[in-house]
Amino acid sequence: MSAEFCALDKKPLIEPRVFFLISSGIYIISTKNGNKYNGSIASSLIQVSSTPPRLAVSIHKESLTHANIEESKVFSASVLSIDTPKKFIMLYGFRSGKTFEKFKDVNYKTGTSGAPILLEHTVAYVDCQLVDSLDCETHTIFVGKVVDAELLKTDKPMSYIHYCEVLKGKTPTTSPLYACGC
Repeated sequence: MSAEFCALDKKPLIEPRVFFLISSGIYIISTKNGNKYNGSIASSLIQVSSTPPRLAVSIHKESLTHANIEESKVFSASVLSIDTPKKFIMLYGFRSGKTFEKFKDVNYKTGTSGAPILLEHTVAYVDCQLVDSLDCETHTIFVGKVVDAELLKTDKPMSYIHYCEVLKGKTPTTSPLYACGC
């Protein structure tokens, strides 16, 4: 982002700082392809409805997670703790499941849907079966019917703002969110 884009004395076409006011967390969205598991960081998970319980997540079309959700029709979301180390987040946000086995050395379980659920650094999870999707050019919004959910700890969840400001985390170019900072 250029400095002019964020300059206070010039009105940009789209003001990126507005998007930082929209609250979001840091999640690991996991899925499967046959007996192989994959997961990636997401910050665009939202509850769509409570009756019936539905969640939506935005996933970049070039990611293995995207291909696996389309194929398997299942995904889970692990809500990360505020104490999650940056190194752990980097494994899921900056390494491709095409060349790295992300579930090899982590504690997880298989959910009701068949999707893997991370147990490390996780305060809660939701397990979903895909019910709909929406094409958004570079991303797809996947809507899932919640088939299981569990609170694992009472720790505070990680927020995107905490990730940016405290952990000084970077945002991949494939993220649906504006990058941390200007």
